[in-house]
Amino acid sequence: MRRVVTGHRNGKSVIVDDAEITGEKGRFGSNMVGVWETDGIPTIPLREGEYKKQPTFHFPKPGETFVNMWLCPPDEVVHKKVREEGVDLEEYWRKVWGDEPGMHTTDTVDYDIVLSGEIWMELDDGAEVHLKPFDYVVQNGTRHAWRNRSSENCVMACVLVGANRRQTTG
Repeated sequence: MRRVVTGHRNGKSVIVDDAEITGEKGRFGSNMVGVWETDGIPTIPLREGEYKKQPTFHFPKPGETFVNMWLCPPDEVVHKKVREEGVDLEEYWRKVWGDEPGMHTTDTVDYDIVLSGEIWMELDDGAEVHLKPFDYVVQNGTRHAWRNRSSENCVMACVLVGANRRQTTG
């Protein structure tokens, strides 16, 4: 994937970086490409070298951002790889997320855009939304799961903004 970054030189707008970036191979056929991140409120213009870094996947802290491209393989591919690796998916997911397979909650506001393929988003109450290319989801720190019930990969662009979680009662 190509990433083009603009910046300033001698008071003029210029391209400061134009490069191919690669992703991180996730478990069970998933792939995540970290595109950009900010640590708090950005300061511009960028300093030399600040634009060369490529972030690795993480959930941003409050006020930080993380942008990534996510390739989500079909569920049948994931389950096949899980069997091939001899992994107990329920045990693995509970260890990583402390939840049932697929379900997770993050302290982020996410802007998710389906670019190709299709995917289903599941919420706590079992409600599901079937998403297709150019559908957007604004995920406000809710418990959810992504399910790719199709036979094709789904590619999503995701912008995560670190948030503070308000304590609620009841």
